[in-house]
Amino acid sequence: MPRNDDVRFTSCSIKLPPLGHNSSITFFSKLQFTSQFLINSLMKPQKSLNFNFNLKKNSITNFFTNFPKPLNLLSSFRFHPPLKSSLLCSASLALSDGGNAESDLSGSTNQTVLKSPSQSQITSRDEERVLISEVWVTNKDGDELERKDLESEAKNALKASRPNSALTVRDVQEDVHRIIASGYFASCMPVAVDTRDGIRLVFQVEPNQEFQGLVCEGANVLPSKFIEDAFRDGYGKVVNIRRLDEVINSINGWYMERGLFGMVSGIEILSGGVIRLQVSEAEVNNVTIRFLDRTGEPTVGKTRPETILRQLTTKKGQVYSMLQGKRDVDTLLTMGIMEDVSIIPQPAGDSNKIDLTLNIVERKSGGGISAGGGISSGITSGPLAGLIGSCAIYHKNLFGKNQKLNVSLERGQIDSIFRINYTDPWIEGDDTRTSRSIMIQNSRTPTLVHGNQPDSNSFTIGRVTAGIEYGRPFRPKWNGTLGVIFQRTGAHDDKGNPVIRDFYSSPLTASGNTHDDMLLAKLETVYTGSGDPGSSMFAFNMDQGIPVWPEWLFFNRVNARARKGLVLGPACFHLSLSGGHVVGNFPPHEAFAIGGTNSVRGYEEGAVGSGRSCAVGCGEVSFPLTGPVEGVIFADYGTDLGSGTTVPGDPAGVRRKPGSGYGYGLGIRVDSPLGPLRLEYAFNDQRKGRFHFGVGLRN
Repeated sequence: MPRNDDVRFTSCSIKLPPLGHNSSITFFSKLQFTSQFLINSLMKPQKSLNFNFNLKKNSITNFFTNFPKPLNLLSSFRFHPPLKSSLLCSASLALSDGGNAESDLSGSTNQTVLKSPSQSQITSRDEERVLISEVWVTNKDGDELERKDLESEAKNALKASRPNSALTVRDVQEDVHRIIASGYFASCMPVAVDTRDGIRLVFQVEPNQEFQGLVCEGANVLPSKFIEDAFRDGYGKVVNIRRLDEVINSINGWYMERGLFGMVSGIEILSGGVIRLQVSEAEVNNVTIRFLDRTGEPTVGKTRPETILRQLTTKKGQVYSMLQGKRDVDTLLTMGIMEDVSIIPQPAGDSNKIDLTLNIVERKSGGGISAGGGISSGITSGPLAGLIGSCAIYHKNLFGKNQKLNVSLERGQIDSIFRINYTDPWIEGDDTRTSRSIMIQNSRTPTLVHGNQPDSNSFTIGRVTAGIEYGRPFRPKWNGTLGVIFQRTGAHDDKGNPVIRDFYSSPLTASGNTHDDMLLAKLETVYTGSGDPGSSMFAFNMDQGIPVWPEWLFFNRVNARARKGLVLGPACFHLSLSGGHVVGNFPPHEAFAIGGTNSVRGYEEGAVGSGRSCAVGCGEVSFPLTGPVEGVIFADYGTDLGSGTTVPGDPAGVRRKPGSGYGYGLGIRVDSPLGPLRLEYAFNDQRKGRFHFGVGLRN
């Protein structure tokens, strides 16, 4: 949150006296600002800081005892958060033997200032009624009010006090409260005047000053424009306390909406009509880390504190935000090495600052051995078609720096991948969250472009790969990756012998040798939405072959994919589009294969076609069935845009692939820790049906 370093403004020139010690509110000590109070005040509806003008019935006795004179709010009106119940207005009415006083209202009369009765008189006086012949509203000196609109406001506030009505002390008391509650008056004194026509009840009021300027102190993140807009309508008008209450609520609401620890802690009306607004904001003082075991007892952590602290967006000197703190907790959990994280705010002494304590429970082990299995969408045959087994040795927190090392092996009927991968999610000393990944891989996978051979012989594409990649976020929800990868590829039969042509004499390498060498410069940009059903996703990839040696391949390949969701009541509509193009001298098996579980359903993998270009679209409507299970209806379409013949050897043409096709069907999906489990059945445009099983969202 950017700081607002200049929120002090006033429309008139006046020297403001400093706030006294009693009017200075210490944000935490006065409000007993414990961590639980902070959480409750921001996560639950908060009681507004209202000016309380209405007295409860049982408070009238205390009023008569403790407030023998009328309230005067004009000389120094101060508002503070309701630390304890207080009465902001008071007045009383009691008819007693008073001396004669000259009246500037109607000649010589007996004027009685309505004083507070003694405690013993309260019960009887409350029930005793006095006949009132006239009701007037004047200024505090007994003269007619200059502003008729204020006189009307005061008279309109009266409910019980009417001419020729019999009133009790309580009736007059409540009308005094109503006048003050209108917000326009600083004080109100009821006076009984004995005239020839009877008793005249005079409410002597003192209007508030006209608003001429504002000084706001302590608002470092609250925009000055927000404050100016909140007070602009009242400039040049009589200050209305009710309106001030609304402004204070709007300011406090601004902080609450953003999860910020801030509030109006004091307000004062000074001479000259200047309002002094005091805002208290809780700045972060220190951030400490405390490692706990699963029982909540302190322990020694394996992760370096600086590795944790640099993940936080909450920094010292910022106004603390609960929303920002929640994002920081989520960031720490995504590191994969924490089991539980919580942030505890506590007051930092007597200052308007807080200390943050991060309670962290680390995972039991940062490394280990794992084993599992899966399903491959590659072209295989036999009773164990598609099944893959895997094992890995890993460490998720090398040197306590959240660096990760993974050595894994995956093995299927003909698939195999051996990979060594080292990742540093945030390079030390970098301020832009740049990550680094180093990878070495040896793999054998079937080719979807050339498929199984008619003579029942099969071959795989072997790849030896080594590379380094750097990635970082460059905008919210946007991430970019740059890398350099060396790759050697070649085809091998089921005995491991190199193959340069398939059954149809189509070349399997671009160079004509047993293998192709290439150095690829990689660029990737990814936008990820919120992850909600109606969010969006976009990804763009480009690989550029760099011919360091004459025999190394020179080509450029780009592809992009996008997905958009739209919520339609309980259902959700998803539209996915993808496409790509490649130019230059590239290996035929690197052509775009169309058809299959993540392409056009209803077809086998790569059965629609393969080309230098491709375009695939998909529309899906999903709807809930029961619990984590939902149904889906879909339709897919894919085409090679007529580029199949431009692939060396035309592998799609000799296999009589149509080059374009569509599929449609329905299925069910089950939410699981691995992602959505998809079981679908689709028909293609040749009226042939096929089951498809997949894990995760469709690419």
